Amino acid sequence: MEELVLVPKPKKIRRREGAYAPPAFLESRLAAYTLGTEAPKGTEARIDPTALRDEQSYRLDVTPDGASVAAGGKPGMFYGLMTLRQLIRQADTTGRIPCLRIDDYPQFPVRGVMLDISRDRVPTMKTIKGLIDLWAELKYNQVQLYTEHTFAYPSHEVVWKDASPITPQEAEDLDRYCADRAIELVPNQNSFGHMERWLEHAPYSCLAEAAASYVDPWGGIRRRPTTLNPLDPQSLELLAGLYEELLPHFSAGMINVGADEPFELGQGRSREVCERIGVGRVYLEFLLEIHGELARRGRIMQFYGDIILHHPELIKELPRDVIALDWGYEADHPFGEESRLFAQAGLGYYVCPGTSSWNSLGGRWPTARQNILSAAREGRDNAAAGMLLTDWGDNGHWQQLPVSYPGYLLAAACAWNPDAASGIDIRSCLSRHIFRDATGNAAAALMKLADLYDRKVPRLHNSTVLAVVLLLDLQPYHEEQLKQFAGYDFTREQDRLEEAVELLKKADMRSEDARTLNDELRFTADLMAHAARLGRQRFATPDLSVRRISAAAREKLAAELEALSDRFRELWLIRSRRGGLIDSVARMSALKDTYLYG
Repeated sequence: MEELVLVPKPKKIRRREGAYAPPAFLESRLAAYTLGTEAPKGTEARIDPTALRDEQSYRLDVTPDGASVAAGGKPGMFYGLMTLRQLIRQADTTGRIPCLRIDDYPQFPVRGVMLDISRDRVPTMKTIKGLIDLWAELKYNQVQLYTEHTFAYPSHEVVWKDASPITPQEAEDLDRYCADRAIELVPNQNSFGHMERWLEHAPYSCLAEAAASYVDPWGGIRRRPTTLNPLDPQSLELLAGLYEELLPHFSAGMINVGADEPFELGQGRSREVCERIGVGRVYLEFLLEIHGELARRGRIMQFYGDIILHHPELIKELPRDVIALDWGYEADHPFGEESRLFAQAGLGYYVCPGTSSWNSLGGRWPTARQNILSAAREGRDNAAAGMLLTDWGDNGHWQQLPVSYPGYLLAAACAWNPDAASGIDIRSCLSRHIFRDATGNAAAALMKLADLYDRKVPRLHNSTVLAVVLLLDLQPYHEEQLKQFAGYDFTREQDRLEEAVELLKKADMRSEDARTLNDELRFTADLMAHAARLGRQRFATPDLSVRRISAAAREKLAAELEALSDRFRELWLIRSRRGGLIDSVARMSALKDTYLYG
């Protein structure tokens, strides 16, 4: 029998003589198993807290006569049966699985994943539930849906009316769906920065920190306000009202309030006070006010730690019951240094790496891999309470869902058993448990897209070269870095894209969404190829300008992009709601206008 591919890899596996032929119905019964149902026929299951270390621990025994799970609690029972499900998926040609004993438990008590549903893609309920099923099988036990304006607050329809938001009833449905699969659905509402979708409307614009243009952290001039004025009492009143309408629909005892990247703080209405007592102090005092509102409602506050880390002397003033979220998405992010600051202050905290799928088109696998491994290692060594994988959708969420799958798999492996995660074979995991492709070609194609570039090509911060080529006129922050690509022709990248397409033609995916996966991966390769053609011509001009490309070449690029935009719309509506699609496609339309009109 081939080597077993289990995600996450259990702590201890002992192979035994013999094999077991599970009944044909067992895999589908395991797929439908929830905490509120009995273990499927064909298995024996019992909870024995005295014999196992905690409620998430389990022991799985497979003998020639059957399979049995002993667990420390209901979560452990679920995890043991999910491991059995993965084993059955790898039965040999006679339908048998090997006899073995697995003793298993997680490294991190909390293993979470956060999906961005605000820039601009809000998944359908079918998509979200399908992802929850996947995450549950991978033994994640916390899920968050990152929200700026995409929850249907009854009192604030003007903000979300065109966004196809998650409704209160849907939130309750998802809360129950998660609970049935040993997952806590934590409400998520950014509550300081990233409030532009609120502040652009008249009822809320008076609460903006920025009264005029301001300088963002990358030196750009912005005019669209994103940050609440922390000195205006109505800002806190707005948030208190949001929590009143949001929290009753979630059973979790905590909420993530974000509070990251308040770009214009100290440059607008709070300037005078910030100059007098410091930006960090103003930030902390508003965060403490938010904490007070949540404490009165019996909820623990999670918040992103990027701002407070710039003012480490203030960390000791945070309440002991908060959970700091230490995020960073580059391979060399200093998780160790930052983790120690939170740990030394006695705060609970999670390490938060990312899938690195956003601003990438096809992924940034070398970066994502090192980023996730580092987060897990440093979190383990500095007693992090959890690990939260983040999956963002910056600049229109152009990346397709399968681009995030490698990150989901690796982070699940790291959060459960970091000691064994560095050797994980992501291609085999994708083939066995995602694509169900015995040829391995679909996984090989995806990993080519995710690790595309010649090692001579410099890495860009939080993005890939081809994504930046498409977005440069809309997001000009990388303009200076791109000058080093003058004359680069993307030959190697185009060769690898062609190889990926050929691999897809040979794939034999058997997952329920195989056709969609194939279309998404093929679209990704074609969009990246379009970006490479644009890059070759752009980098051949004296100033890397689209306007210097010949008119005939620009017309051809415009026709290509129009066809790609049509395919993008079709794919969007398979997994996502219509709200946000116009905003996402508008970025492609703006690029096409650049081709046509300069």
